[in-house]
Amino acid sequence: MAAAESMMADPELCKYRSPLTSRYASEEMAYVFSDMKKFTTWRKLWLWLAKAQKTLGLDITDEQIQEMESNLTNIDFDQAAIEEKRRRHDVMAHVHTFAICCPEAAPIIHLGATSCYVGDNTDLIVMRDAFDIIMPKLARCIQRLSLFAEQYRSQPCLGFTHYQPAQLTTVGKRACLWLQDLCMDLRNMDRGRNELRFRGVKGTTGTQASFLELFEGNHDKVELLDRMVMELAGFKKTYLVTGQTYSRKVDYEVLQVLSGLGASVHKICTDIRLLANMKEVEEPFEKDQIGSSAMPYKRNPMRSERCCSLARHLMCLCMDPLQTAAVQWFERTLDDSANRRICLPEAFLTADILLSTLQNICEGLVVYPKVIERHIKQELPFMATENIIMAMVKAGANRQECHEQIRVLSHQAGAVVKQEGGDNDLIQRIRSTPYFSPVHNQLDHLLDPKTFVGRAPEQVDKFLEEEVKPLLKPFSHQMSEISSLEL
Repeated sequence: MAAAESMMADPELCKYRSPLTSRYASEEMAYVFSDMKKFTTWRKLWLWLAKAQKTLGLDITDEQIQEMESNLTNIDFDQAAIEEKRRRHDVMAHVHTFAICCPEAAPIIHLGATSCYVGDNTDLIVMRDAFDIIMPKLARCIQRLSLFAEQYRSQPCLGFTHYQPAQLTTVGKRACLWLQDLCMDLRNMDRGRNELRFRGVKGTTGTQASFLELFEGNHDKVELLDRMVMELAGFKKTYLVTGQTYSRKVDYEVLQVLSGLGASVHKICTDIRLLANMKEVEEPFEKDQIGSSAMPYKRNPMRSERCCSLARHLMCLCMDPLQTAAVQWFERTLDDSANRRICLPEAFLTADILLSTLQNICEGLVVYPKVIERHIKQELPFMATENIIMAMVKAGANRQECHEQIRVLSHQAGAVVKQEGGDNDLIQRIRSTPYFSPVHNQLDHLLDPKTFVGRAPEQVDKFLEEEVKPLLKPFSHQMSEISSLEL
């Protein structure tokens, strides 16, 4: 039955496809980790090596260089697959495939190089390019969320510690807690991207012995070759020492940055999910969106749930390069390869969709002030008791007597809430108790939520001005770009 079904279906639908590329990630990020990007970069690396070798005096002709330049994207993937099946070596398969369309240049392709010359250097180029895609996306998320924080800088809401009602904060101040984590992530990305170096031209065990042989013992030319290829690849530094590969701790440092982003997004979206349950804040919900196939009234926070789901995957991925770095023997073992083919692309692809979805959430967050006010009114009477005691003492009352009066009334109000399911009526009890008559006319002021938020609005202003705006300045030309998804 399954075989019959597969014969009728599209062949592509009969194979597993990663949802990261088929369902989630952007086209630009999917391209960065595509075979076309990978193998055209291999060919560019062979071209750059040949150009530098020619400049430094090796017998390489202009015609050979021109032939290579003309065939950078002319890749016969079917031929490469045949070559790899026969040779059991992906790099040599593509050397021979490149040579078929470059017969004049064939003798000098990959001259003096090892597989990691193209493999590792391509990975470093790809990770650099992937950072260049996600950093502006993170900056846009920060900018969109900062607008939200500014708009609601003074909107009082319940704070929560231990997920229990605590002193009031503001909606905008809570958003700044989210922003602070994202700002840390952007700084970490900037540092991680700028600290990436080029593996360069190092040879089989990192000694550059083959190139020293090519240049007849001329160390200066070998160093120049390394520098010239590095510059052609757009890097400013190389790793001065490598084994056959660059240190696999580099991969760990990169994925650690991305895993940190995963943690930030998970925390933000968990908070939004909890607020949605309280009906205080919701992510955008489309006009025709369906929350549940069985319960038509549902408004599930599915974007935030998706972010949490993918963020957990991203957070786990940093363990792969960490363990790989630990088990590399001497100059290199090949047990890194299959693992890296999975964890490096998946980390960036996952980060990419997290940021696109988070931007969509941040641009459409809906706040319900009346619901927030109702929740405050349920808890504020208890929080206001200290202010009421101080006002009574100022009016001449005894602090201990006042404390006892409020203690008795608070327990009565608490019993109404917990045992009867009623509203908190502490303030009504205080208003109806003659003992508190000296402050009856002050109660509205004493219960104004804005007097309980401390410096939250001012903290929002200071944080946005001094930390967020300077951080976003390098991305200012990209802030108007819209890549938010209609999910």
